[in-house]
Amino acid sequence: MASMTLKNINPNILKVEYAVQGPLVARAGEIEEELKRGVEKPFKNVIRANIGDAQAMGQVPITFIRQVLACISYPELIGEGNFPEDVKERAREILNSCSGGSIGSYSAPYGIDHIRRHVAEYIERRDALPANWQNVFLSAGASTAIKYCLQLFSNDTHGKKNGVLTPIPQYPLYSACYAKYGLTQVGYYLDETTNWSLRIEELERRINEAEKRCNVRALVVINPGNPTGQVLSRNNMEDIIKFVYKHNLLLISDEVYQHNIYAEGIQFFSFRKVMMELGAPYSSIELASIMSASKGYMGECGLRGGWVELTNFHPDVQAQLYKFMSAMVSPNILGQAAIDCVAKPPLPGEPSYDLWLREKASVLASLRERAKMITDGLNAGQGFKCNIVQGAMYAFPTIILPPKAVAAAEEAKQPPDVFYAYRLLEETGICVVPGSGFGQAPGTHHIRMTILPKTDDLRTMIHSIKTFHQSFIERYT
Repeated sequence: MASMTLKNINPNILKVEYAVQGPLVARAGEIEEELKRGVEKPFKNVIRANIGDAQAMGQVPITFIRQVLACISYPELIGEGNFPEDVKERAREILNSCSGGSIGSYSAPYGIDHIRRHVAEYIERRDALPANWQNVFLSAGASTAIKYCLQLFSNDTHGKKNGVLTPIPQYPLYSACYAKYGLTQVGYYLDETTNWSLRIEELERRINEAEKRCNVRALVVINPGNPTGQVLSRNNMEDIIKFVYKHNLLLISDEVYQHNIYAEGIQFFSFRKVMMELGAPYSSIELASIMSASKGYMGECGLRGGWVELTNFHPDVQAQLYKFMSAMVSPNILGQAAIDCVAKPPLPGEPSYDLWLREKASVLASLRERAKMITDGLNAGQGFKCNIVQGAMYAFPTIILPPKAVAAAEEAKQPPDVFYAYRLLEETGICVVPGSGFGQAPGTHHIRMTILPKTDDLRTMIHSIKTFHQSFIERYT
């Protein structure tokens, strides 16, 4: 007899959902196996447009990062390998900062000090403002960093659960963490009609409604947006900061796509920069700013490198957080080394600089082209409305479904966009994520797709989606 069943395990685990790797993606894997066995399909391969995994979609790693990782993994290459001198020097620096001179050793639980200093220098260059390296901690990817921040207040207060204002649509890591930690999600709708901007009236309405059922402790902002691809304007950010100050909230700023800016005239500003330049009293709010090596031009998802900068945290609270992290031992060293290469890339005049700059520019230019391609391509077809992909790696178009399709979905006991996405997968081999996995305004239907497929695959994908949609509409009209 099993000692653990679905009736006696932690009920919070049962509540966790993560649409980006859900049942639809599992079905895509089954279809790939069927194709290998020679099962006849109306397509030759599966296009996985469900997740922001750049290298899985064919993006070539940045040479400088991989050369440094090679040298620290096998130090004999520093003397024997035909690597540029700045690569060898960086490898020596990282190894000298590791206990025993080896990446096989533990680091401090909040990361190697040498690398934390480089992150602070990166932040100073980006924002033109001083940064304290001791307020930076390194983590095994942005996801782990987010979990640490949320666990600071995953308790009940005054007999009520704590809540987090969270964008809808949202990246489902957040809702999964809330379920796991017993937090309450307080969703606020982004305004699709103004390219997914954040309206303060909506925040005010949601926080007032939520006070009856939970204590709202924090506001999450994802900028550039996932899954929505928008980049917040500076004016919008200033209003958000004033709202956070007014309600005495922690601001969690998920900025992992800060290198991924595509639309003409659009600029990324960190919340830290805008907050500090607003001055007192707004420069005093508590802020956790999150960054990753998984996105940007790097695409090093599997290395699991991330960081958080804490601003205006009470020293006692920060000390307790670092103590809590000590129980997790340390983030992996290869991920930390990748962060070091992101925070301190080659400088002009150094041997690796020209190649690094070419590779970075090439990746971002290609992503910019694909962002425009997917926006223009979908909007040229009937039944789609797609906002401009200003940044990040995704499009989140509205799909317009006829009433008979909605009724067929209800009969199949599926949300309409899930019903649609399954049929898209089975008939075209294209795997997207239904919008309901991220949240969406009532009565609307969306799909999220990445802009990461190679240009030819993306062109094929857009054409196939438009052709499928036309036949789908005809079927249910």
